[in-house]
Amino acid sequence: MRLTSFTDYGLRVLMRMAGAPARAFTAADLASEFQVSRNHLAKVISALSAAGLLETRRGGGGGAILARPPEEIRLGDVVAVLEADQALVECFGTAGNTCILTPRCQLKARLAHAEAVFIADLNRSTLADCVYRPENV
Repeated sequence: MRLTSFTDYGLRVLMRMAGAPARAFTAADLASEFQVSRNHLAKVISALSAAGLLETRRGGGGGAILARPPEEIRLGDVVAVLEADQALVECFGTAGNTCILTPRCQLKARLAHAEAVFIADLNRSTLADCVYRPENV
């Protein structure tokens, strides 16, 4: 299984914010620190905010902060939210399934189970278990 870069960046954002929960981070701050696209991180932050994981503020002193304590944010829930539009395989998608094996496929149920177990196992951990604090800060 491979997570999208969108989910990877989302997890990084949350881990970094958990390391300084009182600080508001801008997309530009995080993009510079992670050396990734500011536009991409802005979309990630927007998705995390829409999911109720971040609170955002505009203007001077604005940015994003965690909406809940790190101990209340389950990693599996984060991955499930950020990967929601990504089908594990074509036949899991809501449209465009052209797989001719679908009517009698014995693999689909096993993959669905594996995906559920993956999320459940991640949910055994919270963001508090993965706090990131840079050495130079």
